[in-house]
Amino acid sequence: MDDPFHNLKNSFKKNFEGFSFSEERKTAVKETIRRKQSHLELHYWKVETLKNILDSLKDEAKQGYDISTQLFRKKELSFKSDEGQLYILLHLLENKKIITSKWIEDRKYYSLTTKGKKYVTASEHRGFIQEASLKHLIEEASL
Repeated sequence: MDDPFHNLKNSFKKNFEGFSFSEERKTAVKETIRRKQSHLELHYWKVETLKNILDSLKDEAKQGYDISTQLFRKKELSFKSDEGQLYILLHLLENKKIITSKWIEDRKYYSLTTKGKKYVTASEHRGFIQEASLKHLIEEASL
């Protein structure tokens, strides 16, 4: 599949080569983003939605698009009208150290952290307790 933004990306790389921000500026930008997103909370989403996202990452790292596709296959329609909400949720999970992300060849891949793997393992082995565990995750992340 051809990348329709290939020329644009190359132009940015060429025109902004050597351009960088100081660590102080990067920190200030990250803090501003964090403050603006602090009103967003994990309790907005259903426990089943969180479980499905964590389950989708249990075997391998995936791109947001792949996570979205897997959710639709499971009839998880929370993001049907606004897929951008998935990325907000992924970002919140990343801020809470449940998942991590890594850029590989201009694509962002999400994977479970050790903490995220514990939630998945707990949900697989405890049945009813899984929901309590994920509710705890939602409450913890909302703080």
